[in-house]
Amino acid sequence: MSTVTFFFYLFSAIMIASAFMVITARNPVHSVLFLILAFVNAAGLFLLLGAEFLAMILVIVYVGAVAVLFLFVVMMLDVDFAELKQGFQRNLPFGVTVGGIVLVELAFCVAAWHLGAGTLGQTASPMPHGLTNTAALGRVLYTQYAYLFEASGLVLLTAMVGAIVLTLHHKQGVKRQIIAEQNARTAATAVELKKQPSRAGV
Repeated sequence: MSTVTFFFYLFSAIMIASAFMVITARNPVHSVLFLILAFVNAAGLFLLLGAEFLAMILVIVYVGAVAVLFLFVVMMLDVDFAELKQGFQRNLPFGVTVGGIVLVELAFCVAAWHLGAGTLGQTASPMPHGLTNTAALGRVLYTQYAYLFEASGLVLLTAMVGAIVLTLHHKQGVKRQIIAEQNARTAATAVELKKQPSRAGV
């Protein structure tokens, strides 16, 4: 067994095991930690494929931002896990049914899959000639798929604005800064002069 094959099976086994622990762990914090472990092993698989840029993006974005954000949110929220577990037995038959259907579909897909003759020779090389993986990915994203890339950015922007609108609630009686009113103020409206008698308190 070569070194690449050994690390492929190692990363794959750890990733599958950690993904299984994400959905079976009783503590949500442990689930997030297993999710981070799955992301790290997926990055190792990307490195074996020669896609070092995708591996670093997976570690930086998902592990460094998304998974850590999940961890902080889970730790800060006061979640009553006893109340959440009350409906587990009630929803267990439905969950087992859906899981069984998905497993049967996956089994059909794996059983029907086969590698045709000459398929490996027709696949594109993961490392273009004279270009690094990062340069090749950037060239494809910003030339051939530029409009789709911009459209995905607009979709994410719309989702972000929608999340802000749905979750932002203004409290009554709180003084807020209004920039337009401040810029429209003049000397007459900004200063109020009052004549106060001598030796009289304000």
